Amino acid sequence: MNDSYAPPTDPKTVLAILPVEFVGSFPDPNHVLEPALPEVMFLGRSNVGKSSLINAVVGRKIAKTSGTPGKTQLLVAFRFPGFYLLDLPGYGYAKLNQSERRRLRDLVDGAIRTRPRVRTVVWLLDIRHEPSKDDLMMRDLLADAGREAIVVLTKADKLTQSERIQAVRDRARALDVDPDDLVMTSSAKGTSIPELAELIQDAASET
Repeated sequence: MNDSYAPPTDPKTVLAILPVEFVGSFPDPNHVLEPALPEVMFLGRSNVGKSSLINAVVGRKIAKTSGTPGKTQLLVAFRFPGFYLLDLPGYGYAKLNQSERRRLRDLVDGAIRTRPRVRTVVWLLDIRHEPSKDDLMMRDLLADAGREAIVVLTKADKLTQSERIQAVRDRARALDVDPDDLVMTSSAKGTSIPELAELIQDAASET
């Protein structure tokens, strides 16, 4: 039986007013979800704050958070009215053994390349750090797969205002994108969380 999550009494985003249910966790990147609906993927390096951001955007705790990176190791699916939110395993977690790293890499690669109903990928990067080798590989994978992406910078509350301004410029330069195309967020402070929720809803509802 699927777990349902009622909307909060004081919703802060357009997604927070919607009912959501946990569909399941799957080892197969091509697992078929029924009914067929548009999909929005969340992707990011381990310890980027992905679970916290998902919970902030949807206004309730649906993604498990942990002080230990690398907890999400399957394709996790949640169903909203009209679309699925897919939580992909974090990449770049060095403490896993080689076979597990390969399995997770194949799962993430397969999901990004082959799932036919993905409308956008919400790609998370820690604003405090230059994109890693793994991040740049994911950038190339998204481009090769022809995926639309919402590029999100997390943990903005960890920097001062002047540091944030400079970091956005630096990350945009490293990724070869316009700074205005980056969404700077903080799950802890709620920075740009409503705006990100609207971007996700818009992407999921595109025909």
